[in-house]
Amino acid sequence: MEQHLDFRGRRALVTGAGKGIGRAVAVALSRAGARVTALSRTAADLERLTRECPGIETLCVELADWEAVEAAVGAAGPFELLVNNAAVAELQPFLEVTRSALQRSLDVNFGAVLHVSQDSGLPLFFFFFFSPSPSQIVARQMIAQGVPGAIVNVSSQASKRALRDHAVYCSTKSALDMLSKVMAMELGPHKIRVNTVNPTVVMTDMGRINWSDPQKSAAMINRIPLGKFAGQ
Repeated sequence: MEQHLDFRGRRALVTGAGKGIGRAVAVALSRAGARVTALSRTAADLERLTRECPGIETLCVELADWEAVEAAVGAAGPFELLVNNAAVAELQPFLEVTRSALQRSLDVNFGAVLHVSQDSGLPLFFFFFFSPSPSQIVARQMIAQGVPGAIVNVSSQASKRALRDHAVYCSTKSALDMLSKVMAMELGPHKIRVNTVNPTVVMTDMGRINWSDPQKSAAMINRIPLGKFAGQ
């Protein structure tokens, strides 16, 4: 039997909503009746999104700018649903991993959930303790409103399996999985569910950049019963 999702009356925030998975999630939630706020750093992507779904509200902000995000998300809320989707894939062999690739991947793939400022010049750990993240902001809103909520962190199968040239990406997604478990444990008593989604390769713009080479993708596709990546 076909199931129809009904999110009428619910407010949802989706990060990384300008392209790919985040965009599809924002559209699906909107069509299921949710009042969606789509967050992206790229204004042109948000403009295209609102042309397709005029009911979606937008926030154009760089997740690395923690002050801007705190102000924007705080003013736009409260929300009952949060999808942390923003991510980057900086692929380098282990012996060639650069400091900049490591820092950017930590900032976006892991730190953006806790909310890290890339441009501050301060150590990464400083902001883990002293700046409220989108997850923290939204969770605090849920608790203050006294309503149950749900947070979904978009991770990857790369958190579970070693992939060549993915030392940093695999590691940051593994960190995100463990963070999600701790969030679930601590937020559960407030009736806030926290889950991860760990897809295989999805042929978004980012997926096509990294997995369009048939020689590289063959071994991965051979392990997928359908014989193709998601989105193909």
